[in-house]
Amino acid sequence: MRTWFFPDNRASTGTDQRWRAIRTFCLLCPGNFLDCKFFTMATIPITKRGAEKLRVELQRLKTVDRPHVIVAIADARAQGDISENAEYETAKDRQGFIEGRIQEIEGKLSACQIIDPSTLDAGGKVVFGSTVELTDDDSGKTVTYQIVGEDEADLKLGLVNISSPIARALIGKEEGDSAEVQAPGGIKSYEIVSVQYL
Repeated sequence: MRTWFFPDNRASTGTDQRWRAIRTFCLLCPGNFLDCKFFTMATIPITKRGAEKLRVELQRLKTVDRPHVIVAIADARAQGDISENAEYETAKDRQGFIEGRIQEIEGKLSACQIIDPSTLDAGGKVVFGSTVELTDDDSGKTVTYQIVGEDEADLKLGLVNISSPIARALIGKEEGDSAEVQAPGGIKSYEIVSVQYL
């Protein structure tokens, strides 16, 4: 889902005014975002695997990293003057990073819409969570991608971000359709060989 904010010089009073100032386009469905059955405006799409990965990271941050940095800060304080103590500053910086990441993950997990691709019934269309097999029209090479959320994207594993150019070009298409992707080296054309919900 992508949200664009358009500046408006008038005061934001009333629902109509807010709708004029904010436009949201859902990358899951090619239709009107108000009709989208998967999300509300405040949700973040994520697969079950991606949500579990975030939960594991959150658990590690809270049970391993946070206590470790607290001990490091206590050890640095015990050395005396903290105004010129590099170990203390490093530990405090690390603590700030850990606490920030904990807040970020908790925020994402509270606002996420967990989607199990195996339960989707999108009628053969490419949607969030679907696995798509493509053939490069120029080279004939076949690649397989799964469209996932921002936190779980990894191109080496074939996991592409929902907001990436290739995912945006594929959303709403079906098996046999062609998709043109604006790549750094120019426009690439792909044919969709299969769409699966795994």
